Amino acid sequence: MPLQKEAKTKLITDYHRHDTDTGSPEVQIAIMTGRIQQLTDHLRANKSDQSCRRGLLKLVGQRRRMLSYLRQADYQRYLGITESLNLRHK
Repeated sequence: MPLQKEAKTKLITDYHRHDTDTGSPEVQIAIMTGRIQQLTDHLRANKSDQSCRRGLLKLVGQRRRMLSYLRQADYQRYLGITESLNLRHK
């Protein structure tokens, strides 16, 4: 189940770097975090939904790889996005 259009648009406007930015690492990480929260809530209600659990694990891995890329590319942006999204970081 994808994010609702309004929620996705709000995430893009909150984390974009310029007006037409929809693909920067910050925006992608914010959208993935929103989906992860949505899937986590769904799994709390539906504990036996294994296909959803697999999708959640794939999304968490994708976000982790994106965060490691951002950490190597620009550490200050990495710290900013992890602090604003309340993500743990090393």
